[in-house]
Amino acid sequence: MINKTAVLLGLQWGDEGKGKIVDVLTPQYDIIARFQGGPNAGHTLIFDGKKHVLHTIPSGIFHGNVINVIGNGVVIDPIIFQKEIEKLQENGVPFQERLLISKKAHLILPTHRILDAASEAAKGAAKIGSTLKGIGPTYMDKTGRNGLRVGDILEDDFVLKYNELKEKHLKILSQYNFEYELTEMENQWMKSIAFLKAMTIIDSEHYVNNALNQGKKVLAEGAQGSLLDIDFGSYPFVTSSNTVTAGACTGLGIAPNKIGDVFGIFKAYCTRVGSGPFPTELHDEVGERMRKEGHEFGSTTGRPRRCGWLDIPALKYACMINGVTELFMMKADVLSIFDEIKICTHYRWKNEVIDYLPYNATENLEPVYTSVKGWSTDLTQISHQDQFPVELKDYIAFISDAVGIPITIVSVGPDRTQTISMR
Repeated sequence: MINKTAVLLGLQWGDEGKGKIVDVLTPQYDIIARFQGGPNAGHTLIFDGKKHVLHTIPSGIFHGNVINVIGNGVVIDPIIFQKEIEKLQENGVPFQERLLISKKAHLILPTHRILDAASEAAKGAAKIGSTLKGIGPTYMDKTGRNGLRVGDILEDDFVLKYNELKEKHLKILSQYNFEYELTEMENQWMKSIAFLKAMTIIDSEHYVNNALNQGKKVLAEGAQGSLLDIDFGSYPFVTSSNTVTAGACTGLGIAPNKIGDVFGIFKAYCTRVGSGPFPTELHDEVGERMRKEGHEFGSTTGRPRRCGWLDIPALKYACMINGVTELFMMKADVLSIFDEIKICTHYRWKNEVIDYLPYNATENLEPVYTSVKGWSTDLTQISHQDQFPVELKDYIAFISDAVGIPITIVSVGPDRTQTISMR
């Protein structure tokens, strides 16, 4: 029997808790495959009293008998990748037998990172909030058809290709009033390229499709969130890749008819890192309490996350463009500190009340809220949905009814054990 690929992705502005859920679901799958993004992602996993943050490597890496694939849609910084691998080595993880890398994944050069920083600095107050990891410039070279790919490091003319691309970048950088030091970064990068060469590098599209044809189960892991999608997010304050379900097709070489379940992950409230519209953002003491209780600081950048109430129109939009079949709600425990919880059900916009995200008008949207009673109960010790307070059950039912999709997993804490299945 040919299996279909399950897709797991974020439905908000990233940081929804995808890494934890991939880790929880991994034992049900044979292959975990990252399909887009790069080290701008920060997937946090907590188990056995230890915290692990992954940026490029799929979140199934800590499980035996599971293969992890870095797909062609991912962009890789060899230096960051090597550091990740070294941390796995420190924890005794046998990564060599568990990790495969696509030849078609693109490489982030040191000059990509410098270009990213120079471009962001030049924008001043209009900056988009880049993570400064070189993601945007790398995808620009990819679409400009002169990027470097992982497979190129195996070719005799790799250094020539590298130097040609570097020279192009240096010409662009000459137009900026931006100081940088390249030599040390470049030396370190070349050492990490030698490290990357020792990994198992494959034609990943053939590997994944052959596995599906053999009846193996594949979970495609997304990075960032749907509202940061280059096409469907809050443009231009978006990432440089397709973070939606369709990105799994282009980022792994899987045909649309090979997509099965789509698991959409969302927080019980909303957060966002960096610039861009955020209709339900709280600029008051309530937002600050939410940030502190949820430890809302970026796992990649360390920046404090902007916080706000759950946004149903945005959630419905993300479910629509992704074809979500099941919803997973994260961080329910964070809202335990509130006696009253608000949910945005509509927006006021141009003297109308609407329930959808309009084009290029999100800065002017005024949220319309419904208030519900909070549960004011510590959820972190709960082990079964029967133990949920009635107010939490009502909150779950309200969201599920509003979006029209069942919520089948609820997270009540950061550890992998604090995950309640409602299936």
